[in-house]
Amino acid sequence: MRRWRGRVCLSLSLALLAPAALAERAFDVGTDDAAFDNVQAAVDAAVAAGDAATIRIAAGIWRGVVDVPPDAPALRLIGAGTQHTRIVQNHYASRIDPRTGEAFGTYGSATMFVRADDFHAEKLTIANDAGPVGQAVALVVDGTRASFDDVHLLGHQDTLYLRNAGTRAWFRDCRIEGTVDYVFGAATALFERCALHSIGDGYVTAPSTPADQAHGFVFRDCTLSAAPGVSRVYLGRPWRPHGATRFENCRIDAPVPAEGWHDWGKPDNQTTARFAEHANTGPGSALDGRVSWLRDTAAAPDTATLMQDWRPFE
Repeated sequence: MRRWRGRVCLSLSLALLAPAALAERAFDVGTDDAAFDNVQAAVDAAVAAGDAATIRIAAGIWRGVVDVPPDAPALRLIGAGTQHTRIVQNHYASRIDPRTGEAFGTYGSATMFVRADDFHAEKLTIANDAGPVGQAVALVVDGTRASFDDVHLLGHQDTLYLRNAGTRAWFRDCRIEGTVDYVFGAATALFERCALHSIGDGYVTAPSTPADQAHGFVFRDCTLSAAPGVSRVYLGRPWRPHGATRFENCRIDAPVPAEGWHDWGKPDNQTTARFAEHANTGPGSALDGRVSWLRDTAAAPDTATLMQDWRPFE
């Protein structure tokens, strides 16, 4: 009953606030006096309000799909820390969606969908805990200018799907775990000081960068590690022929084979894929034995080139 009263008060307050004040409105989830007891309800309320907003999510395991729709205003999801605020679901590609009677598919298996532009998340975990059952996405990003600061993305195959060409995403001080193709898609994305942890043999990246897009995934000052028993971690393979991935100034402790990269069993990809390494360290960084079609070992484009005038962390 107290929660119901809280929602009424929030609605009345929103009705009385001027648009400028609405932009500062925070929607709380999970505290004793919060208006919302699940994350999606808070997202829905923020979308209905129509102005930029912050959604503060208390500590807890928040099980269920979260969908930020295309018409959402600029939203910020702030958790209580990656070890405390966890958004979790267990859908996977071949699982039947009871709403449709059809399989979820790779895209539909996500725990969180960010389909709007100008999204930000920090201090929380987004996980798909379906386990090693094939494609099971933790986070899919469709919109552009999506930023993530101190966020953990946990899964097995296809953990992070940066789906659309022409979009930009920025990850800072994040942790991403998976096995096969656990960072994949067509976006331009910058990863700074991120930890990439392989929990099974596989491929870190599977870019589908289009030929007319200059940049795909750029990892800068990141660390690559692997769980005990993992024996073979490729840096990437091209999901589409012109896929682009670059590692620069990274510490590579994962057991990367000498060749480093894979052509997905399609020799023609060797003439089109854009894979690069520069100034990396660690046992997995040796360039001796790398594939002959490694594009270059020069420095990566600067941040302004990659992200243009977008600076979400300033």
